[in-house]
Amino acid sequence: MSLRTPRSRALGLGASHHGVGHFIVERASGLLMIPLGLWGVWSALTLAGRDYLDAADWIAHPVNAVLLALLLIAALVHAKNAMQVVIEDYVTRFTSKAALLLLNVSVCVLAGALGLFAILKAALTGAF
Repeated sequence: MSLRTPRSRALGLGASHHGVGHFIVERASGLLMIPLGLWGVWSALTLAGRDYLDAADWIAHPVNAVLLALLLIAALVHAKNAMQVVIEDYVTRFTSKAALLLLNVSVCVLAGALGLFAILKAALTGAF
């Protein structure tokens, strides 16, 4: 029998010691992906039959560039968190888990940097 109160047990934040922050970020990024994903699909369908210059003009509009950057960031944050959960749950060896978690973060950061650079370059110059 433990003499600790429920509050004092909850302050330990569970076995991983990072509480519900990961859960909240995963759910928030998922909710953010709903309107941004719908906007992205609609934008892709409207740009489908157009040429390169039309797409360059489209991304040069500030609203489109900002929404595209938000879509990229939300998708990468959501993918990073989802893969982290899979790795933590199913990889048992410490070295393999650490290497895969590092690779997961590295790939997402690299993809984000390259994607944001491409969006900014296209938005500020009007074309590649």
